[in-house]
Amino acid sequence: MKLKNTLGLVIGSLVAATSLNVLAQGQGAVEMDAFGKRYFTDSSRDLENGNLYGASVGYYLTDDVALALSYGEYHDMNSEDSFGADGHKDIKGNLAALDAIYHFGTPGVGLRPFVSAGFAHQNISNIPARTGRDHSTFANLGTGLKYYFTENFFAKASLDAAYNIDANETEWLAGVGLGMNFGGASKPAPAPTPAAEPAPVVEEVPPTPEPAETVRVELDVKFDFDKSKVKEESYGDIKSLADFMNQYPQTSTTVEGHTDSVGTDAYNQKLSERRANAVRDVLVNQYGVGAERVGSVGYGESRPVADNATEAGRAVNRRVEAEVEAQVK
Repeated sequence: MKLKNTLGLVIGSLVAATSLNVLAQGQGAVEMDAFGKRYFTDSSRDLENGNLYGASVGYYLTDDVALALSYGEYHDMNSEDSFGADGHKDIKGNLAALDAIYHFGTPGVGLRPFVSAGFAHQNISNIPARTGRDHSTFANLGTGLKYYFTENFFAKASLDAAYNIDANETEWLAGVGLGMNFGGASKPAPAPTPAAEPAPVVEEVPPTPEPAETVRVELDVKFDFDKSKVKEESYGDIKSLADFMNQYPQTSTTVEGHTDSVGTDAYNQKLSERRANAVRDVLVNQYGVGAERVGSVGYGESRPVADNATEAGRAVNRRVEAEVEAQVK
């Protein structure tokens, strides 16, 4: 297959996929990119350095782990030919690889470092003093960076060490690329239901006929636009909830994440889940509430408590809510 046909297939797949799927990162997403790499040889086959151009497609098994299949063709690569009349031969060939990739950080806009490992097959011709094509198997180990300009478009840089199992020597590839991420959509969020805006206060409910009273703690944590990091100013309210749960160890709660209406439904669903998990992590890891006592759920943009047509309303909707009740004698 010619390189231009390979790139055309990748571009065509991107166009088709974006017309059928919601664009989003995370588990179930597909990622495609086109790349150029500099091939640094250390070869007993007398190869000179050259360039590798190609494309890859990957599938995210989780939010962080992906499998990627790539194909590239060599250009501008010669060999020292002591047997030829002109002293050089133009090397032709290709490299196909399958790699597992682990990404660090959280899906979304910004920087995501990664490491990779896998295997590759090289098929080249015009090797000096050899007839036919030369086939080599490589074990790959790499690292690099991806920068997501948006939820779906990214640039990357990578460095790979390629160990030639057949020749018992190591070669290197350094590259850059541009790509697109799509298709990692979650299931639709539940239908909206009316909800009143809670306040981070402790209140006492009037006594029931029994000799006990119900005490309730409600939590309302606000977030910046498109962010899931808990603000410093919210830690005091979270600690109040944690202190109450630690005082009454029979209690449990579910942390509920919400977003405003800006962005796709699928992206807001993921964002609401990350916000709920962030508050849960503070309760469990920082303030010592048992992990089995704190659940988390995201409702995306489906449960607004204010008008999303205004900035003030959207700010109110970017929230995480929780409440806990206990019977006190």
